[in-house]
Amino acid sequence: MSVPAELKYTEEHLWMGVPEGGRARAGLTHFAQSQLGDIVYVELPQVGQVIEAGQAMGQVESVKAATDFYAPVGGKVTAVNQELAESPELINEDPYADGWMVEIEPSGADATSHLLDAAKYQGLVAEG
Repeated sequence: MSVPAELKYTEEHLWMGVPEGGRARAGLTHFAQSQLGDIVYVELPQVGQVIEAGQAMGQVESVKAATDFYAPVGGKVTAVNQELAESPELINEDPYADGWMVEIEPSGADATSHLLDAAKYQGLVAEG
């Protein structure tokens, strides 16, 4: 299972990049997409939407289930991956690159301090 060391993670199985230029991309982890199976539809938030950490901000549907996904941090949605509307399977194929879901401008300098590092996330997944 792929868990890139440079990313941060939530207990709800989302990853988030380190904010660069005030913004960071986020998406489902490799573990999450593998548990869901083939993803067939993704509902993303609106660009400009202000979200709170832990708030549902969209939905992912797979052949197995439909599930909400939650904001890893509070802030403003600055971009969404439009390619997922036509090709939601990108999340299965490459969750950390082409399968990114949203770009967020965190609402504070310490907005990512509660997120897990790769080692802690791997421990969480191993426990599950």
